[in-house]
Amino acid sequence: MTTMKKLVSAIMLFAVMLLPVAGGVQAADRYKPFVLASKGPGDFATRVQETKDSLSSAGFEIIGEYMPYENVHVDKADVIIVTNDELKKVARMTDRGGFAAPWRIAVTQTGGEIQVSYVNPVYMANAYQLKSELAEVAASLKQALGEVETFGSRKGLTARKLRKYHYTFGMEYFDDVYKLASYDTHKQAVETVQKNLQAGVSGVTEVYRLDLSDDVTVFGVARKAGEGGDEHMDDAWIMNNVDFTELKGTAYLPYEIMVDGGEVIALNMRFRMAVHFPDLKMMGQNSFMNIMPSPKAIESAFKAVAGGS
Repeated sequence: MTTMKKLVSAIMLFAVMLLPVAGGVQAADRYKPFVLASKGPGDFATRVQETKDSLSSAGFEIIGEYMPYENVHVDKADVIIVTNDELKKVARMTDRGGFAAPWRIAVTQTGGEIQVSYVNPVYMANAYQLKSELAEVAASLKQALGEVETFGSRKGLTARKLRKYHYTFGMEYFDDVYKLASYDTHKQAVETVQKNLQAGVSGVTEVYRLDLSDDVTVFGVARKAGEGGDEHMDDAWIMNNVDFTELKGTAYLPYEIMVDGGEVIALNMRFRMAVHFPDLKMMGQNSFMNIMPSPKAIESAFKAVAGGS
């Protein structure tokens, strides 16, 4: 065989090897952090009530609701927090799974339309390393509220990427939590957090409380700096910097503080913000650089709430 024939044969063999094979490995599915349930004109208060009614009819328990801001980067925003038996069951199956037991649904009025959106169950189930991708929860939310599209990342992330997610070198993973305080008993830890939230310590107040077991309690919290406070921990200030696309990520809120046994912890903002807004640039306009002081400001505020040093 001549050299030319050998070369042609080698090229043809290589091309054949690249062809897809039936039953072979397929490209991995990619997921995005938020689901747009609906958008369009309407009355804001009516849409909020309709959303709550639909969630209740679908078997979700509404455990909290708040308006994080108004006339900031959107006209109005309302966040509804729910749970159900499936969420609580799956949450109990993994360490720190309690962060996924409360589910966040947002109604946002902006640019003459109302958007109803929620956190994507399959996306967050993988990001929070759960033992289930919450297919039943996803189906229930879709049936109750609808599903137009997923959004929040141009390309999306694979389940494999999400289960070991961190934004870049030096940034935190899911397990790199804020360790806020430690107590001898769960009861003592919960009572301290509850008391300080009621007092609005460091501008942090309670949106909901969810008791998952005798040893795990999750608090959803609102953050408002107030006069003389640190704006870098404030819900409105942070979201005004990062939530700049047409479809709004309001369902990022509220933040969670979890009491696990006697330990008080929260997800590190450098993980939590990044996994909800994975396309944010490191530098430039509307980037992580703009909110650089926020992770430390949030940690300090949460430590004050937890009674930590």
